[in-house]
Amino acid sequence: MVTGFLRIALAALVLCGAWPAPAFAASSRPVVGQTAPDFELTLIDGSKVSLADLKGQVVVLNFWATWCVPCRKELPTLDAYYAAQRQTGLKVFAITTEGSIPLYRLKALFAAMAIPSAKRIKGPYGPLEGVPTNFIIDRAGKLRYAKGGALELGSLNALLVPLLREPAPK
Repeated sequence: MVTGFLRIALAALVLCGAWPAPAFAASSRPVVGQTAPDFELTLIDGSKVSLADLKGQVVVLNFWATWCVPCRKELPTLDAYYAAQRQTGLKVFAITTEGSIPLYRLKALFAAMAIPSAKRIKGPYGPLEGVPTNFIIDRAGKLRYAKGGALELGSLNALLVPLLREPAPK
């Protein structure tokens, strides 16, 4: 019990930036400008999605937490942006991080969102230095953005509109 509590407390400290994130191999860390590493998302409904399934689409992976005030401001903006742009080839996934309230308590939120919500990701997209953190992958599968901090409408337009205008690779 104490060990589990300490693990959760340490994860919360890492996510909020109060404790340094554990080191991991630089070769496994996603690098902007290079091919994005594959991932497998487990969505709230239990279905799975991989990067290969999203070929030709612009993908945003948004890591957030319920206790994170900037996340609570960013998530509705991302949701509205996705609802308006998904016909152009945009795919956004909201990935709930450890330390958030239990998933069953978020069912109403997930049901109201257009963004597919994920409860788990397999792949080298962590550890995070803080939340929110966003990764943007272009239609060709190249990582174009990877930073912590909330995105606002202006930055979403600046980052995504040029990528959405690019043709899908053949």
